[in-house]
Amino acid sequence: MSQEQMLNEVKYKTALHVLNTMLEAGMLTLSEYRRIDEMNRISFSPDLAEVYA
Repeated sequence: MSQEQMLNEVKYKTALHVLNTMLEAGMLTLSEYRRIDEMNRISFSPDLAEVYA
């Protein structure tokens, strides 16, 4: 895995953590969460995204 891909993995994992926190706090609906996560997967192209789900 390249350094750039590792950085994308970290960025995606960080974004996922923020999304989970916002969902748990009631700041997002599940639908919004899923939509944003889909956009993050496109933006960051994480190879390990399926592992995180």
